[in-house]
Amino acid sequence: MSGEEKGRMIIGVTKLYEKIPLERIGVLIGNEGRVKREIEEKTRTRLTVDSTSGMVIIEPAFPSTTTYELMKAREIVRAIASGFSPDKAMSLLGEDQVLMIIELKQYVGDKPNHIQRILGRVIGEGGKARRVLEEMTGTYISVYDTNVAIIGDYESAQVARAAVEMLIEGRRHSTVYSYIEREMDKLKRRRMRELWRPKEEAG
Repeated sequence: MSGEEKGRMIIGVTKLYEKIPLERIGVLIGNEGRVKREIEEKTRTRLTVDSTSGMVIIEPAFPSTTTYELMKAREIVRAIASGFSPDKAMSLLGEDQVLMIIELKQYVGDKPNHIQRILGRVIGEGGKARRVLEEMTGTYISVYDTNVAIIGDYESAQVARAAVEMLIEGRRHSTVYSYIEREMDKLKRRRMRELWRPKEEAG
């Protein structure tokens, strides 16, 4: 079986389900259904949104819709549910873009005061910490409800995730920024080497 045929098979998957907060339904649908329609067109899927329960059903719109397209549609829905704007969520259409979600309750339990303290550390005064994390890692970061969500290429998103986890553990912001600088520098150098290697081998 060719790679293309594998891509076109919906292996036991005909529907995917995603539950989103009721207050995010309007964002997912968009003005006159624009956002929902754009997701459907770009992923070749069909979305059914239950506005009373927040349940979203994601189905193939065509026999040729791939599992990959279904998964991308679900990631976009999940990103919007996690507080991202539709424009930022749509960046997940990029082949190398991933969504990572950190659930703060897994780290600090259900206590609201603990969660608020951690959220405050990730956001920073006037949103400064989150902005610095985004700029340094080249990712998008959303802090919504009790979750921190990250969109970016896999390696950069992993660095951002580790940085957020360090803040959750109580590390100083300056320590976290130094860590990001080091890791992103290593990542940049490795990517440069990979970029030049094929040219050297060809030569």
